Amino acid sequence: SGISDDVRELLASDSPQAAEAIDLFVYRAVRELGALIASIGGLDTLVFTAGIGERSAVIRERIAQPFTWLGVDLDTTANAANAPIISSPESKVQVLALPTNEELVIAEAASAFIA
Repeated sequence: SGISDDVRELLASDSPQAAEAIDLFVYRAVRELGALIASIGGLDTLVFTAGIGERSAVIRERIAQPFTWLGVDLDTTANAANAPIISSPESKVQVLALPTNEELVIAEAASAFIA
């Protein structure tokens, strides 16, 4: 974008470059997710995690929306509230927004490696 690498700043900006950066990010996420879904023959659960996945309802909605044909249906209220389950009860695919602790995973892997 030439503005920031922080999605929060890009979403708050009215710069065309910020909008383009967000559009490209969403496009790439949807493209890769679509490829993975095709390669495994479907999807039971879609999990958003880490910074953007845990805290950006806008990005989650934009990534999930193209998969409505697959049965993905977000609960807009749950999504806006960053609830752990953000799919509607009618959704054929469960959609989650879960916190992660990358530092803990790295520490556990390093500890197991050293042991």
